[in-house]
Amino acid sequence: MVYYGIAVVAMAKPSVFRAEQPMAPDISADRTISHGGGSSFRRRDIVFVVNPRGASGRTGKEWKTLLPYLRSRLGSECNICESLTSGPCHAIDITREAIREGADAVIAVGGDGTLHEVVNGFFWGGKHVSNHDTMATHTTALGLIPLGTGSDFARTFGWKNDTHEAIERIAREIFSGLRSRIDIGVIVGGSGESHYFLNVADIHLSAKAGYFASRYKRFGNLCYVIGALQAFFGHHNQDLKIKVNEGEWEVCSKVTALCIGNAKFFGGGMKITPNADPSNGNFEVVILQDFKWYDFILKLHKLYNGTHLSVKNVFSRSAHSIEVEEIEGSSSNNSIYVQSDGEFLGFLPRKFFILPAAIEMIQ
Repeated sequence: MVYYGIAVVAMAKPSVFRAEQPMAPDISADRTISHGGGSSFRRRDIVFVVNPRGASGRTGKEWKTLLPYLRSRLGSECNICESLTSGPCHAIDITREAIREGADAVIAVGGDGTLHEVVNGFFWGGKHVSNHDTMATHTTALGLIPLGTGSDFARTFGWKNDTHEAIERIAREIFSGLRSRIDIGVIVGGSGESHYFLNVADIHLSAKAGYFASRYKRFGNLCYVIGALQAFFGHHNQDLKIKVNEGEWEVCSKVTALCIGNAKFFGGGMKITPNADPSNGNFEVVILQDFKWYDFILKLHKLYNGTHLSVKNVFSRSAHSIEVEEIEGSSSNNSIYVQSDGEFLGFLPRKFFILPAAIEMIQ
């Protein structure tokens, strides 16, 4: 184990962690605490993956003020490792290394983007990281302290951006040992490479709006409104082909947006897939067809409160897999946007399928 100033954790490659103090010599005794009479218990290794630049720097500031409480609440039971990300995809590397080295939990501290990277760190080469070690018997859980701009995944569970409440959830899991499993969505593109998501994947206008919104995060949740307005310029509804649950190809005409929900919310609180449940083994697929710009203005409140499924030209279905392609000869010129958990992934075609009960999560 390596001591990182404020944290102790067993990691083989300390280069993926950022320490604010010099590393001290290896202290192997920190994993076990002895009590009177010779009894002992194993300390939990908890890795906190922090995006200090999240929410325009607010995440980093709040994390610093949170550390004393975190240490007082969990320090007697856990080896706490603080891992600050330095740029895009760094959280993926940190998470993979933590799982390989037997961390009990990896906790994403930040918004949906940080959580998205941590989830992708649970997988490598098309399967769970722990499955690459045939001798592994240990399971690493996923946790979340929501401190982002949108924090949409947290909304499905009714969690607020309340750091103390999040730490209490983590503490309850540590003391009780109880965990639950959640489903994970998989996206496969033309190259065959897999990408993972746990919240909502979406196609066309909403994905394009998310792409633009990412440029305006400094404006908080207003970034989603700005992104949507920018996406509307030059937007055209598009005919698409879909194949649900390995069935026959169907044509969906004049698609405005197609959303594939493992959870319920996206876009800073829009309840786009209101019947989605990240533990039922299926997506909820919601398709908006032939929407005009004024439809969003008139029906925006329904999209946010999740009552839009009764609106004309809105369709919902349950599926464990769906393939989406453009129709040959269409005018879109391979420019139908795809995103998941607010992260731009490129353009169609894509296949989406679910991995039931793929990850243990602290809830």
